[in-house]
Formats: sequence, structure tokens, C-alpha cells
Amino acid sequence: MANASGISAPIVKISLSVGIDRSGFCSSNLVSERICCSGTSTESRPTRFISKGCKLVGCGSALPKLQYSNDDLAKVMDTTDEWISSRTGIRNRRLLSGNESLNGLGVEAAQKALQMAEVEPDDVDLIFFCSSTPDDLFGGGPTVQEGLGCTGNPLAYDIRAACTGFLLGLVSASFHIRSGGFKNVLVIGADCVSRHVDWTERKICVLFGDAAGAVLLQACDCEDDGLFGFDLHTNGDGKKHLNAGIKQSEATIVNGVVSGLMVSSVSASISNIQMNGQEIFRFVVNAVPETMKASLSKADLRVSDIDWLLIHQANQRIIDSVAKTLEFPRERVISNLENYGNTSAASIPLALDEGVRGGKVKKGETIMLGGFGAGLTWGSAIVRWA
Repeated sequence: MANASGISAPIVKISLSVGIDRSGFCSSNLVSERICCSGTSTESRPTRFISKGCKLVGCGSALPKLQYSNDDLAKVMDTTDEWISSRTGIRNRRLLSGNESLNGLGVEAAQKALQMAEVEPDDVDLIFFCSSTPDDLFGGGPTVQEGLGCTGNPLAYDIRAACTGFLLGLVSASFHIRSGGFKNVLVIGADCVSRHVDWTERKICVLFGDAAGAVLLQACDCEDDGLFGFDLHTNGDGKKHLNAGIKQSEATIVNGVVSGLMVSSVSASISNIQMNGQEIFRFVVNAVPETMKASLSKADLRVSDIDWLLIHQANQRIIDSVAKTLEFPRERVISNLENYGNTSAASIPLALDEGVRGGKVKKGETIMLGGFGAGLTWGSAIVRWA
């Protein structure tokens, strides 16, 4: 068959005999997918079988050294510990300072996840660096890969989806394992939002902290699969409620005329975060329970089947509202917001790591994750800690 370029294109024949559950993932009775490709060559090709699940086998986190409390903020702006904590649940946060870097935090968190999983850096074959505030305009994935010492040059790139970034990275990693043949995938959530807030505006700057968290997803047999269902969404109209746009200074001509075009230099920078907190709150307390119900339905599970609820750590009122709507036991809700504030893409893996290392989350337990952030983006996923 000739394509538009006149070159003979291969004919792909797919024979499927696959058990798929309601979540869209392979079930334990899955029969391998058989893919055969025939083109101009008559040479026989090996059959490729795809029958993998994925599981969470390691986690880690990293924090800056500088701790900044509500009382510290009260010394430099018109606020109090009571004003902040009563509205948000936050009392402390960590901020990058000195020679610290976001990439450095990402490397440290990833190293801890690999150590827990007993996996060497050279055995990692894919890295997602989920961050909207990287140290470099072009992202941090490759720098983190280098910092980990992955000598095999595994693919590493960034996912930029603000506070929902880690959740998107987690689901993306699962697809790479299930259908791409990857075995060990690192998902790192890291953000330094303190770089992009106005530290004289108490309604926004008091909310955020800096951190990194990481998990390692590993290929496994389908019966050991640890991602049961997910649900993800975007609504671009919501950008008006949460954004940090590019701002430009007046252009200046620097080199005269080149090929008839005026060459100018425009100085650009990212503006501070602009947020309509009330609108975000109204949206999230409705959208997050709905997406979690969707994930439960896709996984054919009930709320009573879930051991832990872990929502993006943005505001304690949001966390409490979602748990109440789902009628989820308060004592089974993971929250470390009080100590770290909103760490954006790092918040879910940071809280998960503390839950695991602190003995709360135990092997085989099921966790329902919920994320939301700029975009607007939001979603949920149900995972099992392996």
C-alpha cells in the first residue's frame, strides 16, 4: 500500500485476545496481545507479547533545609499564625535557599525511592520529572537523570501540569510499562513555587512550600497489577482562575536591520501566580469527589474497599470537604499539609512517602489519590502499595 509520499507503507495486522476490566487495564486472565507486522519484506518477524501490569515498589522525598513558620511570616507581613492556619491548615513550609536547587531535591527523592525498591540507577529506563517550576527553562528531567548516574542514557523528560503533574506522570508511567516494554519508571514530582509568588501578598504566598517526592513503578505480572483505575480531565476555561503568565518589557532594537526585518530584544519573565481562591475552592470540592467516584466505578470498587485517601495537599478545608462528601473516615485520610504547605506536584508523593516510612501505609493497602491544579486540570487514581 502506498502512502502520500509514494513509499510503500506496512500493513499492520492485530489479533487481539485480551481480557480487559472496567478500568481499561488488563485483568488477571489476560491472554497476550499478538501483534504481527507485514510490509514489503516476506521475512518472518518475531511475535511481540504484551501482558504486563505495573506496581509501586519504592518512594522517596526531599525537603529544603530552611523552615519558615507562620510566625516568621508575621514578622515581614500583615498576618498571624491564627489567620493562616484557621483558613488553610498550614503552619510551616520549607523554602529553597542558598545553593539548594530543585533538581537536587529531585535527585535526592529519586535516590531514596530507588534504594527502597533495591533498584540501581542503571536499571531505570524512563524518568518523568513533573514540575512547573524547573531550574531551567528547558526542564529538569535530563539534569536529574545525570545526577542519578544513569549511564545507559534512559529517556528523561518533563511533564508540566502544576499540582496535577505527579498524577499525570503516574498514569503516563503505567502506560509506558503496559504497552511500551519499560520495566522501571521513575516519577518525580518537584516544585519551587516560592520563586513565583508575591511575598507581600498574604492571600497567596502563605500557601506554598518547596519539596520533591518520587515513586518507582515497576513492571509486574498482570495479577500483581497495582493501578486499578484512573480518571483525568482538563478545562482550559479555568485558566482565568489560576495562572502565571509571561510578562514582557518594552522591546529595544539592538542590531538594526537584517534581511529586511527589525531585530529586537524583548526581556520576558514569568509573572507571579494569580489565583482566585474562592473559585478554585468551589470548583475543587465538587470536581474531586466526582472524579474519585469515576475511578471507583472504572475499577469496580467501592469507597469501603479503599484503605487510605490522599488528596493534593492544598488546603485542609478542601481535604476535609472531599472526605466528608465521600463519607470517608477522617482517621484514614493522609495529610501533612500543616508541616509543608502546598508543594504543588510534590505534595502527593511527599505525603505518600511519609505515610509509608512512618508505618501508616502498609504493603498491599489501597490508596485513592486525587489531584487538581492549574489548567485547570484534575483527576484521580487508585493504587496499591506493593
